[in-house]
Amino acid sequence: MRSRTPDRLCAEAVDLARAAAEEAAAPGTVGEHVDAVADGDRVVTHLFECKEPGYRGWRWAVTVARASRAKHVTLDESVLLPGPDALLAPEWVPWSERLRPGDMGPGDLLPTEADDLRLEPGISGGADVVAETGVDVDGADGARVASGVAELADADGARVAPGVAELADAEDADVEPGSPAVQRDTTVRGSIAAVADELGMGRPRVLSRYGLHIAADRWEEAYGPKTAMAQAAPANCVSCGFLVPLAGSLRQAFGICANEFGPADGHVVSLGYGCGGHSEAAVMPKPPRPAPPVIDETVVDPLPLRPDRAGGSVEESGPGEEFGHS
Repeated sequence: MRSRTPDRLCAEAVDLARAAAEEAAAPGTVGEHVDAVADGDRVVTHLFECKEPGYRGWRWAVTVARASRAKHVTLDESVLLPGPDALLAPEWVPWSERLRPGDMGPGDLLPTEADDLRLEPGISGGADVVAETGVDVDGADGARVASGVAELADADGARVAPGVAELADAEDADVEPGSPAVQRDTTVRGSIAAVADELGMGRPRVLSRYGLHIAADRWEEAYGPKTAMAQAAPANCVSCGFLVPLAGSLRQAFGICANEFGPADGHVVSLGYGCGGHSEAAVMPKPPRPAPPVIDETVVDPLPLRPDRAGGSVEESGPGEEFGHS
C-alpha cells in the first residue's frame, strides 16, 4: 500500500530537485517550492512554480527516490505538468468533428471514410435502387449491366480534360491515370453506360437512405415551413412558379428556388417554405396605355374672307383664283 507520508530524506531533497528543474527549464523560470507529494515508499515528487510566459498555473515536477536502507537520494525525472488552475489548450478533436459547413476553400480535399453511413455501394444499391427506379439490379440482369458497363468503360477509355495537356506541358508535369484531369467521355443517351448512370451504377457509391434523411432534415431546418420567412410569407413554394422540382423521392417534399431576388435563390427549399418573392403573391397590373391619336382628314377648315375693292367681300381660295362674291 502506498504511503501517504513523504519519506523524510526524499522530502528534504529540495535543493536536488530544484537543481534538476533549473537544468531542464529556461533560466529564471523556476519559482518557489509548492509542495512535496508522496508517490510511493521512498518516492517523492517536488513541485515548483513555473514562471514561463504562456504557462500560467503550470508546475515543474521533479521526482526523487532512494533505495531501501539507503541514505543517498537519487533523481528519477523532471517534467512540466499542469496544475489545478493551469491554462490548458482545448481538448484535441479530430478534423472530421471540427469541420463545419463553409470551411472548405479552393483546392481543399475532403476525404470520405470507407464506411461512411451517408453512402452505400452504387453498383448494388439494393432496396433503395429498386424503390427509386423499379429495376432490380442485384440479380442476373444487374450482373449483365455491370459487365456491360465495365466493357464499355474499357472500350471508351478515358480522355484528358481540355487544356490540361497543354498546361501539363507548360508546367513540366505528368498527367497520371485516375487523376481529376482524366475524365470519361460523355455517355450517349440509350447506351449501357447511360442506363447504368440512371440506375446509380455509374458511381462507386451513392447516397444511402440515412444520408438522404439527414440531408432532408438539414434542408427542412434551413428552408422549411417553420422558419420566420415562411411564417410571414403570403403563400408556399408548392404553388410558386419559380420552383424547380427535384427528381426521385425528394420531389415529393423539396425543390430548388430559381428566383434571383428571393432569399433562397439556388437553394433546396421545402414545398412548405415561402417568401415574399412568390410568383403569385402580388401580381403587378399592366400599366395603362394611352389611346392612339385620332387624325380626321375629311374635314376642311373654312377659308378666311378678305374685303373687295367695291366694298363687298370675296372668299379667298387658291392662289390667284376668285370663285365667290357677295
